Amino acid sequence: MMAGQAGRDVLLKVSNGEVTPSFITVAGLRAKTIALSARSVDATAADSPGAWRELLSGAGLKEASVTGAGVFKDGASDALVRSSFMVQDRRIWQLIIPDFGTFEGPFQVAALEYGGAHDGEATFSMTLASAGELRFTPL
Repeated sequence: MMAGQAGRDVLLKVSNGEVTPSFITVAGLRAKTIALSARSVDATAADSPGAWRELLSGAGLKEASVTGAGVFKDGASDALVRSSFMVQDRRIWQLIIPDFGTFEGPFQVAALEYGGAHDGEATFSMTLASAGELRFTPL
């Protein structure tokens, strides 16, 4: 049985864009969510048994989205995320879930928001959209 994990241990790392990439942890993230989904393809026909819906195996579209929110802490990772958004490039990201495994693959920064209250810290939030095949490496 796997023990509970601290949410702060979930890491998002972005590649530096090199052919042999090194990865930089996106610093300051306080909240992170990784969502995997698959759209199904309805294959129901007039002769479907008992008029039950049938789905076509392996034909659906798979996608992943990642959201994160936090505070500015590190100039290098802030600059990489901002630059990636501005040019809308695809970078390799690692999504590390302790005691579970790592998702790795291309993502685009789909949304990037900045904010802050006058009596608080500057904050940011971002959304990543998968842009190709992801690999999962279990621990």
